[in-house]
This record gives sequence, C-alpha cells and structure tokens, in this order.
Amino acid sequence: MEIKAIIEFADNNYSAYLEGINGFMGIGDTIEEVKESLLENIEFTLDGMKRNGAKIPDCFKSDYTVNFYFDVATFLQVYSKIISKAGLEKITGINQKQLWHYACGQKKPRKETVKKLADSIHILAEDLMKIRFA
Repeated sequence: MEIKAIIEFADNNYSAYLEGINGFMGIGDTIEEVKESLLENIEFTLDGMKRNGAKIPDCFKSDYTVNFYFDVATFLQVYSKIISKAGLEKITGINQKQLWHYACGQKKPRKETVKKLADSIHILAEDLMKIRFA
C-alpha cells in the first residue's frame, strides 16, 4: 500500500506529514533530514500505539511504502537554485510571474497546472537521463 507524504517548507525548515493520516510528522533542515525524521516518527508512533493497545491505522497493518511528494511552492523554492524561473517558463509554458506567485505561496496552482509542471519536469529528467558524454 502506498502512503503519501507531503513535504512543505515552513518558516526556517522543512516539514512532512502523511496525507489523510493524523499524528505523523517530521521536520528537518534538509529534504533528507525531513524524510528521515518522518520515517522515524512513524516507527516510534506505531511502536507506542502497539504498546498502549491503540488502534493502528489500516494502512500500516500490511506492507506499505511511504512515497514523498513536494507541494509546488516547496519544489520551486528547493530547485530555484538549480532551475531558474526563466528556464522553468521555457520548459513548462507557465510564465515567470505566475511561478513566483506559486513559489511564495501567494497563489495555489490548479490541478491542470500542477500536472503540466510535473509532466514538463519529468520530460526534462528523461532527456537528461539520455545524455551521454564522450
């Protein structure tokens, strides 16, 4: 079973939570730290629930995988050091001003826009994976 974890930037660090499942979260200064923190929190919380006889959420009763997702604002903040807004505009067709609004949280993109952004980034990643050097 897939469990969806959302990574967001909050104040001075990253946080992660499980979508639709309360009581599980992680924080960290880096993406790797927040992932590790959330996974440790899941283990710690489940152990406590078992010891106390609390009801374990159904998603944890069989094999599960935690998959991490960025919200759009966090993705744009994290990767702005690597991919400029001008570059993102070229590959996505989303204008830079709109990307800035998403990055600073002034506006939330529609589902279609999120899909367009993700599809464009995935195409770029596939193209980069095909590069070979002599």
